[in-house]
Amino acid sequence: MNYIAPPRSEGTIQHTRKKQPWPKDRLFRILSIDGGGIRGVFPAAYLAEIEKRFLGGGSIAHHFDMIAGTSTGGIIALGLASGMTAAQVLQIYSERGEIIFPSPRGLGRVRQLIRFLFRPKHDQSVLKAELLRIFGDKVINEASTRLVVPSFEGAHGEPFIYKTPHHPDYKKDRHKTLTHVGLHTSAAPAYYPAVEADGLIMIDGGVWANNPIMNALVDVLACYDIPRENIRILSIGTGEEALKLKDKQLNGGVNGWGISLGVSPLFKIAAKAQSKNALGQAYLLVGKNNVIRVDVPEHDQLIALDDFRRSLIDLPRAARAQADASGHYIESVFLADKVDPFTPCPIT
Repeated sequence: MNYIAPPRSEGTIQHTRKKQPWPKDRLFRILSIDGGGIRGVFPAAYLAEIEKRFLGGGSIAHHFDMIAGTSTGGIIALGLASGMTAAQVLQIYSERGEIIFPSPRGLGRVRQLIRFLFRPKHDQSVLKAELLRIFGDKVINEASTRLVVPSFEGAHGEPFIYKTPHHPDYKKDRHKTLTHVGLHTSAAPAYYPAVEADGLIMIDGGVWANNPIMNALVDVLACYDIPRENIRILSIGTGEEALKLKDKQLNGGVNGWGISLGVSPLFKIAAKAQSKNALGQAYLLVGKNNVIRVDVPEHDQLIALDDFRRSLIDLPRAARAQADASGHYIESVFLADKVDPFTPCPIT
């Protein structure tokens, strides 16, 4: 990479945003979806269950004013905002997941693990081809729902958030393709290489905002004249590991915290802490009773980011169980009526 673009932060507007009007008697409903690789099967399956049980198969996207998603959650968000149902998104995970995250056996498995020591584990061109097949040349400006999709820019080491033009100040991302946004938010370190884009280096938004609930909430509070208590949030996770630190991590050196053909325990701790912190902040800002968190029960052996086989066996079943437990409450809070159609702010 020869050309390095200026950091996006150089163009940050210094004044507070002029808040756009919002009907005083109308709630603002946010859907937030965590990152988690192929574990995106869970939020897709959960939302598909809600669609089947309460919406006659219609898209759940029509019932949210904003959708935020990181990494695999970002891809789901892009799919919903491009007109797909959650059931259609789930079908992609089910039918194409093994192509995107191949898991060879025998000698092929050995070769993959050796490759993983020195190079990204998976072929990013396969994911890109799938995203192109799904989204074609659609751009953010064509989204039917407000979007907030975190990524991370590596050339300058800065958080980076893609947004629809739902505020007059949001002009930079209007013509970004959904394919590229999907690639940028999901370039998980070690699993995929970073993506060069117009002089910037993009990697997975999960390195700093695996749970994007606060990215969405802060954006709503900054952009719209709406009381905090009128915001409702459905936050969906992709599973968390029941972390138990070992003596070599508590008392040892760098070896205890390193990557060993998988995800560093330090990253697992950071991601879990970020999610808990973001949820706690959201609870404080809008009231815990206005935030619904749906997730897979904690497990001692969390499904790997690319374990297609186990995800497809375990996660749809977990999604059905969670829909049994929370479905009617979700219906009462989010599905009573459709949101107003989203129209991007005009170019000025």
